[in-house]
Amino acid sequence: MSATLSNMIALGTTAPDFNLPNTLTDEDINLYKLPNRKATVVMFICNHCPYVKHIIDEVVRVANDYQRRDVRFFAISSNDVDNYPQDSPEKMKEWATAMKFPFPYLYDESQDTAKIYNAACTPDFYVFDTNLCLVYRGQFDESKPKNEVPVTGNDMRQVLENILNDQPVDPDQKPSIGCNIKWKAN
Repeated sequence: MSATLSNMIALGTTAPDFNLPNTLTDEDINLYKLPNRKATVVMFICNHCPYVKHIIDEVVRVANDYQRRDVRFFAISSNDVDNYPQDSPEKMKEWATAMKFPFPYLYDESQDTAKIYNAACTPDFYVFDTNLCLVYRGQFDESKPKNEVPVTGNDMRQVLENILNDQPVDPDQKPSIGCNIKWKAN
């Protein structure tokens, strides 16, 4: 399993819009057509990545804890499904249902959304404030497969607590690490 670090785009970046199908409902989700929340978490994940599988139970817990506190979550899979069929929309729906995702699991077939977010790996996390201004990009927590550190979601929880309590988010942020996004051949 090769490790790829996230591209630490500039804090203050405005959230790029997207219009993607939700594999759970077959409805298109457009970020800017939904009402703003206190915070928005956009994460790039996929079904097969061991880094994602390692933290996904806690990601679901964090989403369940914070959605009721005016934070919205979106998961996006941008992998090339021709070469990685386990990440197909049908498999995405199966996995999201089995894991009880409380958030939309969006399919980025063109990979354009991953490109405009400058996403590099799965998982890759972006947190935006109520104005959809980037305040965090980086790791979920210190736990990685095989490093023996418990999965807690502490980094993500701290960011969300700061936003919800109108406190600044520490700009000293560690990149996420995971499998590279599986780009289509040109």
